Amino acid sequence: MSEHPAQRRTLAVLVAAQIFSGAGLAAGITVGALLAQDMLGSTGWAGVPSAMFTVGSAAAAVGVGRISQRAGRRAGLTLGYLTGALGSFGVVAAAVTGSLPLLFVSLIVYGAGTATSLQARYAGADLARPAHRARAISTVLVATTVGAVVGPNLTTPMSDLAVRWGIPSLSGPFVLSGVAYLLAGLVLWVMLRPDPLILAQEIEEAREPEEGVVATVTTRWSAPIVAGTTVMVVTQLVMAAVMTMTPIHMQHHGHGVGAAGFVIGVHVAGMYLPSLLSGMLVDRFGSGLVAVAAAATLVAAGSAAALAPPSSVGALAVALGLLGVGWNLGLVAGTTMIADATPVATRARTQGTVDVGIAIAGAGGGLGSGVIVAFADFPGLAFLGAGIALLIVPALAWATRPHLSATKVRPCRPRADDSSSREVAGTVG
Repeated sequence: MSEHPAQRRTLAVLVAAQIFSGAGLAAGITVGALLAQDMLGSTGWAGVPSAMFTVGSAAAAVGVGRISQRAGRRAGLTLGYLTGALGSFGVVAAAVTGSLPLLFVSLIVYGAGTATSLQARYAGADLARPAHRARAISTVLVATTVGAVVGPNLTTPMSDLAVRWGIPSLSGPFVLSGVAYLLAGLVLWVMLRPDPLILAQEIEEAREPEEGVVATVTTRWSAPIVAGTTVMVVTQLVMAAVMTMTPIHMQHHGHGVGAAGFVIGVHVAGMYLPSLLSGMLVDRFGSGLVAVAAAATLVAAGSAAALAPPSSVGALAVALGLLGVGWNLGLVAGTTMIADATPVATRARTQGTVDVGIAIAGAGGGLGSGVIVAFADFPGLAFLGAGIALLIVPALAWATRPHLSATKVRPCRPRADDSSSREVAGTVG
């Protein structure tokens, strides 16, 4: 099966949009906690932005998925980015007026940009042939890195510009976020033609199976979909928990903001830079094997973080770098499992629902990590994360059991209006 002629253009457009969206995401998150602390007058509320982002991200993941299913990726992703831009400008308005209710609502709306940026990876796989599907997904992911690196570096200039405009300095980066999300939405709306999901649906509807060929039926929540979801939820949970508490752990042992920023920078690089390699590994060896590698990497990361001398910035950076790589392997492998197993007729809607689980896992990991550290200290949290990562292995074993992963077989030809019945169920690995 050859690559569809529109696939290269689709990836180019998605990459351009993701560079903008990465800048929008990173710029806002960089100062979100500081802005909340400044407006609320207490460090105890500094975690509010993260919680609000997560609520908004979970809600938007469902919305973007459903809109994409009905009207195409172009409509769903564009509306998601425009919503994120609206939230960004709402945060600016809240900072100018000092309105806390507007701040909270705007932070939730801003979370739509986060969900949309993550959902864009699925669009890269709509027209990709199975042998290159993981690489298409990883290409979209790695593009986010460019914006994620540029965005934080523009926070200081944007803060200075905000002061010259006569608005609070910490609202400046949210102006950048709003503009970046607007540009991402504009790129997609103008250039994402033909729509990859709509085109994939048309191709599926036009495909007539040959006489004597059997078609397989996949349910919306088949074993491979459950396995892919589990892989991504577990990796997100472990990553968020350990990452959230690392700066606090470092601060308690005398490290400054600069040292913590360096370690988190290494972590973010580990999250996105290996994407292309992860995609090639999945295409070459299968998503199941790479998911096991993700579990092994997360175990190594948790153990390294637990055993790292608190005084050693280098050792913590290595541990957090491994944590990012493990997350990346799990995300690419899990996303590929979902893309392989979802019928075109329900693809975007199912993918949106899956991303809700990822958002909730991230929130749970971040919120629960503080409680765990309070009772068991940071090494205890890191070792617990390593143990949780091992859940990926039995989940994959369960999904590949013959009586679960086998699909119902029926002879073709299906009804002309039943496009989903011709979809071949994905397999793990």
